[in-house]
Amino acid sequence: MTNLPEDELREPFIPPSSDSSGPSDSAQQQAAAPSPFCENPAASELPAPSISYPPSTSLEPPLFHSYAQPPIRRPVRIPNFGHLLLLSLLILIAFSILIIALALASHFHLFGLQLSSKSATDLGFNLASEGVLYLATFALSLFVFPMIWNETLFAGLEWRGRSAITQFWALAGTASACFGLALVDQILMPGPANAPIEKMLSSTGAAWMMFAFGVTMAPFFEEMFFRGFLLPSLSTACDWIAEKKTGSPPRPLDAEGHPQWSLPAMIIGSVLTSIPFALVHAEQQGHSLGPFLLMIVISMILCTVRLKTRSLAASTLVHATYNFLLFSSMLIVTGGFRHFDKL
Repeated sequence: MTNLPEDELREPFIPPSSDSSGPSDSAQQQAAAPSPFCENPAASELPAPSISYPPSTSLEPPLFHSYAQPPIRRPVRIPNFGHLLLLSLLILIAFSILIIALALASHFHLFGLQLSSKSATDLGFNLASEGVLYLATFALSLFVFPMIWNETLFAGLEWRGRSAITQFWALAGTASACFGLALVDQILMPGPANAPIEKMLSSTGAAWMMFAFGVTMAPFFEEMFFRGFLLPSLSTACDWIAEKKTGSPPRPLDAEGHPQWSLPAMIIGSVLTSIPFALVHAEQQGHSLGPFLLMIVISMILCTVRLKTRSLAASTLVHATYNFLLFSSMLIVTGGFRHFDKL
């Protein structure tokens, strides 16, 4: 403890406006000395250095700009010939799966299956094999093409089922017109008497199997290949060749990113699509000229429906309805597929 009084330890208090007591000597010296915080600019401020920078002529991108911005990709017209070749590869893979499945089933006698020379002429075996091939190809396509197109298979092929439903009666009328053309063709240029398709309809069970297959799986997968892949690929190829020859810019895509083909490209693509479509069905009609020309006309109508409506479902509906009318007429003529001699 200290002996100094408590008041002596405190600092002296000087009131700011007191006139009775003057400042101390030290306070006077501090007041006389120049202060570094003086407000006189002439006495305290030093001239600031003048630094000039050249004007910037280019804007430099920020750091990691290439990682922050997504890469710019040119629009791809789908489906194109590359996608068509990929589909062909998937068909080969599906065919290999079918051969392996049939070999295993025959070896272990699954479902009573035993391959023989008669299997090639058995309608049930042929339809089942064709159905497995279709389904395997479809399953592979559902998995592969969305990874390439960044959209579903049905969106890339412009399925648009709602559009087909809203135009149902117009499409049904188109199928009825196709059926009328088939009747006229049968009168003017009839096919052979013993066509292979008539031999396949030699029994009631076989006829009903053909009826069911012809209005469901066959039109769906045929349209997916011919009007879903082949027709757009050929139309795109025609426009691409014309652009390269003339030096014109690529045709713009629509709002959904699908190509808009020129009229000459659509006509050429439809003709080139219809020829292989007719060849596929030529064997069923005994390679007769009349049914062959009819299939070309029917295919041209299906291509027109697909291109005008921009809906693969629309051409599939016309195809299925046309087949339904054909088999229904055969059903009526044969009395429920019991009297095939009336065909």
